[in-house]
Amino acid sequence: MATKKATSKKAPAKKKPARRYSPSVGKDVEREMKEMKKGTLKSEGSGKKVTSRKQAIAIGLSEARKKGKKVPAKTS
Repeated sequence: MATKKATSKKAPAKKKPARRYSPSVGKDVEREMKEMKKGTLKSEGSGKKVTSRKQAIAIGLSEARKKGKKVPAKTS
């Protein structure tokens, strides 16, 4: 009896999508999250203390945009 050798064909490598955020943006957002957890992060408009995780991320991304880092445009 002849046995067939299993041939495993590799699928073609998928192209990775382009990076949406630059690596340094993550550090900016991380810094804002730490400030929020510490209780020292305040919103720019009203000056009230930030307690929302989403708001802290938005502040970090906003500051990264101001510095000219690679961040997608704000959607509304």
